[in-house]
Amino acid sequence: MSKFGELIETRVPVLLDFYAEWDEACEGMHPVLRDVAAALGDKARVIKIDVEKNKELAEALRVKGLPTLMIYKNGEMKWRQSGEQDANTLIGLVKEFV
Repeated sequence: MSKFGELIETRVPVLLDFYAEWDEACEGMHPVLRDVAAALGDKARVIKIDVEKNKELAEALRVKGLPTLMIYKNGEMKWRQSGEQDANTLIGLVKEFV
């Protein structure tokens, strides 16, 4: 969990994608997140977190539905939603916090 603190304690926004390999909706988000990361460049970070490998963190953050997306900045959660999102929506949301 201490590593998680290091991930989110940044001045640039961090978009977290909580996913599972077996989930179809999560699979569909992979190319979307690649596009978001490419569009934002060094203005933000996009980090994928496998809930199967990070069960403790997923439970602590009460991740129930997949995919669950969160935006953090300076260690504070700014936005959270479960379910698929399109690239333009995510880019716009992250840019609000740049």
